[in-house]
Order: sequence, then C-alpha cells, then structure tokens
Amino acid sequence: QGQLGEAGGGGVQPGGSLTLSCAASGLTLTRYVLKWYRQAPGQERELVAGISTGGTANSVPRFFISIDNARNSAYLLMNSLNSEDTAKYYCCAGTRILNYWGQGTQVTVSS
Repeated sequence: QGQLGEAGGGGVQPGGSLTLSCAASGLTLTRYVLKWYRQAPGQERELVAGISTGGTANSVPRFFISIDNARNSAYLLMNSLNSEDTAKYYCCAGTRILNYWGQGTQVTVSS
C-alpha cells in the first residue's frame, strides 16, 4: 500500500522561502503524476504544481516542483511567500484510476 508523507511546513515571514517535502513509501514516485495542492480555510483545494511521469513540470509563479529519484521524494520550493500562501499543502501521486494523498503540512505566512 503506497503512502505519502509531507513535511517542512511551519511559520514563515512574508517574503521568505520554504521547501516542502513529500516522501513516498510503497510506490515509486516517477511512475505517477505528482501534484502539490493547497487548501486554505473556507477555500477550495487549489493545484499549485505538478510534474508528469516524463518529468515535465508546471507550477504557479514563485513555486518550483522537483523529484529526487534516489530519495523517492518530491519537493515544493516556495519563494517570496505572502499571507495568501497560508494554507495546508498536500502532495498527491496519481494515475488515471488511483490517487495517493499525504496528510498535508500547514504553512502559515505571518509577520
């Protein structure tokens, strides 16, 4: 059974950077489409970055997604953070028929 576990969240001041990690077990990340989502209180879940099985990456401005094959982990680098980036961040590894979700990690941007 595949599992994902996010880490790296926390408090950060406006303008700061943060890198989230998503460690996979029981599945090989490069065989899945890997996406990062976030959800703020009262808001819908929002896609912020994704990387295909072929390695094509896309993300919203200021954010960068990557995968470390050796560590079987994905990362989300977030720069120039502002209060609107405050949310719980989730990674998701998916195919057409199956999605694995992590439990999420909270990011709070505040002075």
